Amino acid sequence: MKAVLAPVYFRAINEREQDEFRQQLDNLKEMYGDVAEFSEPVAVGEALPDNADAIVFPQMIFEAFRVAKQLAEYQMPMIVLTSRFGTVEMWDWEIVTYLREKGMNVFSPYNTELARVVIRALSVKSVLAKGAKFLMFQDSPGEGKQAYIFKRFYWYENECTKRMADTFGIQLIYRSWSEVAAAAKEIPDEDARAVYDSWDVCQEGVCEKSYLSAAKLYLAVKAVIDEIGDVKGVGCNCLNESMYCDSTPCLAWNMIFEKDDIIWACEGDTLTLLSTFILYRSLKAPVMMTNLYPFLVGMAALAHEKIDKFPDIDDPDNHCLGVHCGYFGFAPRQFCSKWTMRPKVLEIVDENAIVIDAEFPKGDVTLAKIYPDFKRLSIIEAEIEDYVGYPGSDCLNGALIRYKNGNGEKVMENLCSHHSLILVGNQKVKMQQLAKVFGWETIEM
Repeated sequence: MKAVLAPVYFRAINEREQDEFRQQLDNLKEMYGDVAEFSEPVAVGEALPDNADAIVFPQMIFEAFRVAKQLAEYQMPMIVLTSRFGTVEMWDWEIVTYLREKGMNVFSPYNTELARVVIRALSVKSVLAKGAKFLMFQDSPGEGKQAYIFKRFYWYENECTKRMADTFGIQLIYRSWSEVAAAAKEIPDEDARAVYDSWDVCQEGVCEKSYLSAAKLYLAVKAVIDEIGDVKGVGCNCLNESMYCDSTPCLAWNMIFEKDDIIWACEGDTLTLLSTFILYRSLKAPVMMTNLYPFLVGMAALAHEKIDKFPDIDDPDNHCLGVHCGYFGFAPRQFCSKWTMRPKVLEIVDENAIVIDAEFPKGDVTLAKIYPDFKRLSIIEAEIEDYVGYPGSDCLNGALIRYKNGNGEKVMENLCSHHSLILVGNQKVKMQQLAKVFGWETIEM
């Protein structure tokens, strides 16, 4: 996945400036060749390559003020990378401001990581628009277990599927969860054992039947992925339709990500699947999804997790618990400071099922999610302060999360889902740049 950048130069440049342009373009190719392809340079007013994702300016001069109308006609994002350090020169801020005033989407990265985020996001947008394939296993979502909960979710609606396809150009491919679960059960134990033994999984208390079932599910899902080809993300309606399967897909999602670099999502949540794909591919920061249980919700949150009360802490209104399927939630083991496969916790899943007890490092995180209108991105600067557990509950090891801006009421007013992505580190500025690529408003809490 590389963005195609079209270098554009100004016709008024003299011979010395021509040499400087070529030198800077060579410099940019060296610095960003791992994330971008550079087409042949074109002069302002000439046609851009058909496959260009954005214009890049290795050099700026005064002529930019005089040809703004021609630049605007490109209707193309523009990245200004004019310093020898692969960033914007301070002297170009006036030109950048002028072009933005004329309605152009101009990026002026002041460090190389921001530039990489913009370039990767451009690539992600292009990949989606070319019909990226996302695979979801489900049968009759909402009609299975805990229907009183699952019949409320937008991601199961045909409208949601259509809007995602229309907005981003993606293909959402649906296959039967019951059929792939049945196929998994037919896989011989020796085949499952061979693949499981090659994974070196850290596990505690998981019996052989359970881990073989998890490995069989991986093999069955992988067969469908290979049949379809070039799948970018995969998920299944694992809880609501858990009656179809004697396992859970947590281990499968880990191995599919590790071996094939395919993004995952829980509970058939296509909004989370898309959000994870865009944010991870653009930011390259460790990411996972969990349920948010704000302290302000009180017993409406606690009762679902079978907890009597939240931890006794200062400033409870600006805290939440992050809990999913008995623990913090699923994340690939390469992202985690702790990762152990354990027996299932939730009553809703088969007795043979497994779950992952994972932890991110304590410290700064960013909570995020694309809104269902696909026009906004929520951003919450936060911190994992600790991990807390309640024996006998559905929260054996959840994350104690504090909103850093101290506005719990604003969080409650603007949350768009109980499912939230958590990314390691403070990613706010990078997410703001990503949002500009996709034309999103950011809702910062």
